[in-house]
Amino acid sequence: MNIARTSASIADLAWFKSSYSGAEGGQCVEVAAVTDAVCVRDSKVLGGPVLAVSRNAWAGFVGLAADRSA
Repeated sequence: MNIARTSASIADLAWFKSSYSGAEGGQCVEVAAVTDAVCVRDSKVLGGPVLAVSRNAWAGFVGLAADRSA
């Protein structure tokens, strides 16, 4: 796992939020996929830190989250 400050290359990524976020935004994170990782940031602090996790770690997290919401 890496935590990196945003840079021009990070800022240029295709960031997206879940469709469950709604129009108000609220307490949301945005994600962007890169070749070997998934980047995560706070949607309210676009210039803040970015967490980069491996694609396998992200898939595990999403799988666990999906199991708990059922």
